[in-house]
Amino acid sequence: MNHQQTLKQLNLQAAFSVNNQRWLSQSFFMFFLTWGIFLPYWTGWLVQAKGLSVTEASMIMGFGLVARGLSALFAFPFVSRYWSSHRVLLTLITGSLVAAILYVPFSSFTTLLIVTILFSVFFPAILPALDSTAGTLVQRGDVHYGKSRSYGSIAFVIAVLIISVLTGFFGEQAILWSMIAGLFLMLSMSFRPAPGILLEKPVGMDRQLKPTMQALWQVRSFPVVLLSVILLQGSHASYYNYGYIYLQEIGIQSFYIGVILNIAVLFEILYFLKADHLFKEWKPSSLLLLSAAGSSLRWLLVYFFPNIWIFMLSQSLHALSFGVAHYAFMQYITKNLPKQQIPNAQGIYSALALSFSVAALTLVGGYIYEISPGLSFLSMIACTVPAMVLIVSTRKKFNY
Repeated sequence: MNHQQTLKQLNLQAAFSVNNQRWLSQSFFMFFLTWGIFLPYWTGWLVQAKGLSVTEASMIMGFGLVARGLSALFAFPFVSRYWSSHRVLLTLITGSLVAAILYVPFSSFTTLLIVTILFSVFFPAILPALDSTAGTLVQRGDVHYGKSRSYGSIAFVIAVLIISVLTGFFGEQAILWSMIAGLFLMLSMSFRPAPGILLEKPVGMDRQLKPTMQALWQVRSFPVVLLSVILLQGSHASYYNYGYIYLQEIGIQSFYIGVILNIAVLFEILYFLKADHLFKEWKPSSLLLLSAAGSSLRWLLVYFFPNIWIFMLSQSLHALSFGVAHYAFMQYITKNLPKQQIPNAQGIYSALALSFSVAALTLVGGYIYEISPGLSFLSMIACTVPAMVLIVSTRKKFNY
């Protein structure tokens, strides 16, 4: 009887796993609808709708990135040891919605700083939580990461276009209300059935089985790979925070700004759609080197050719500067780390590569932007060139 029950459970899991790819694709799609509102528009919204200066908005976003990093580095891995992946996601989405609503009544620098810190604790942490679930499902052989991640990029494109239209009709206030609506929709979708493995609580609190941050550093190549992605992802700070404002300053209308920003994501979509097949045999070091070269070229083009046509051309390099670096790290951790360590690795990656490095460079980039907008973009090669040197000098030694 027990044997029959076991077979029945395995059959049910096998049948349900067919939908794992669809569940992950839908989850990425829903999150990136809101990420497409936050990433390109939030600094501009603080300036245009809340009346802050570029420096004040940069400071708020910088502290928000610090809060995001601390949340990803400590809070997310900690709760992942005790809660199921689905419960973690549900908590983060709920907290994000509550924090977004708190933006409505406040306009002073201090109150916006406090709300942004609270919002940053919850909202950006959804991304490493999703990537952790993706890593778990990829290890089981149930999904292709690039395919599902491409749905997120498609949602990002849709969000940017929608916001471009809405701000044209209703002004920058539409940005906040769109975020609230998107989070409410994401929360509603969170109650749909989820893959069974994501509903399971973590097992093995035995000290020998307990995943720790310290254990990651015992993997010889991990610190090198992590430092590489810290430099490469951090180099996007000026683009993320000042790209929207930069395009406004050179006289581009809001709707066309959305189209221009979407060029980057369109190439990102094409990359993620094909990455699982075209780059499956590539080593992470080769992918990281390709990313560093593409990123360096991107920022050089923006600085030396300050016109809209070259900026549009440089957007195609986003597939290399961001997409390849992100895929390289995902490929590295799924092949080199056990399932229990993936949330820790994602937490560190989100904190150091996607938060702290961007926070520090946002503050630096904001100061340089006040001197010269183009120079703010050029300064990012201070990250990409050292990354190239690091990868070339260590790839054979650590065999990654």
